[in-house]
Amino acid sequence: MATTSGRLLALLSLLQSRRDWPGQLLAERLEVSERTVRRDVERLRELGYPIGAVKGPDGGYRLQAGAELPPLLFDDGQAVALAVALRTAAGSGAEVGEDAARALATVRQVMPSRLRHRIDAVQVSAVGPRAGAAAARVDPQVLVTLAGAVRSREVVRFDYAPADVSADGSPDPDVDPDAGRPPRRVEPHHVVTRAGRWYLVGWDSDRAGWRVFRADRISPRTPLGPRFAPRELPDGVDVGTFLAGRFRGSTRRDDWPCRGEVLIDLPAGEVAPYAHDGLVEALGPDRCRLVVGSWSWAGLVALIGRYDAELEVVGPPELRAELARTAARFTRAAERVPARPGRADRRSGGPPAG
Repeated sequence: MATTSGRLLALLSLLQSRRDWPGQLLAERLEVSERTVRRDVERLRELGYPIGAVKGPDGGYRLQAGAELPPLLFDDGQAVALAVALRTAAGSGAEVGEDAARALATVRQVMPSRLRHRIDAVQVSAVGPRAGAAAARVDPQVLVTLAGAVRSREVVRFDYAPADVSADGSPDPDVDPDAGRPPRRVEPHHVVTRAGRWYLVGWDSDRAGWRVFRADRISPRTPLGPRFAPRELPDGVDVGTFLAGRFRGSTRRDDWPCRGEVLIDLPAGEVAPYAHDGLVEALGPDRCRLVVGSWSWAGLVALIGRYDAELEVVGPPELRAELARTAARFTRAAERVPARPGRADRRSGGPPAG
């Protein structure tokens, strides 16, 4: 049987994990008698925990809300989860950033030193949209390792599993041609959550360039590498701007690698709803200017080609050239008539080809 103090902590942990607990089930979980459970509940009540009795055939206990917050009990996994949730609350879309910071500070005060060090190591950022990519499960210990390396400025070594190309064919920063060739040696800059996925942004020492890695594909190696002097991201941008640019296929700023300007014979109000983040300027009742970007010139042509109207290309020359290539390709496709087996024989009155 566990010591009384250890048993009390186990009992409190169970009471915090669900609303109601039958006394018999608690006794089975703790491997003690129901009488011992009753005595332990009384001890917790004396310590200030508001534990109520649940009426019913089986009876039981419920940890109730109290006027004062008694000492909290968190295991290591819960402490990490709490820190991650509170640190990313500011990027969740709700205006709770200041409240989340105060909540984390309050909870941190009642934690033992060992857990305070663990949650202090979890430094993450939440950027970009909150939807669009399928959520991916990440081992919390991986996040702790990566965040701790960011905080202590230590090189991380890890194996990196290969990634597939994104579903729509657009550039995806986690698609790395060197994936699957361990180990990687990276100076970690930020741990970032974006659209349900976790990423590590860092300087890849062996490839002498900035990389973005999916955290769910990282398998850290121990021990960590040497300490390093921190670098600034390209152009001095913040991590959110840098990552947004990578998702757009840009290697530097938060901008599309291909951007063009066209004049369209349509009212601005009919163009704007489909222009994504493009700039639409009205030039008259039935004419407007559209400045928009994409991850490729072909993608940009597809974007402006969706409007069923005459258009004029202002620039750049690359957009004009891609329009010509696309027009030629579409013309060939329109002129190409696929042969149908047996069609010629039916026209001539002969039997179909066997």
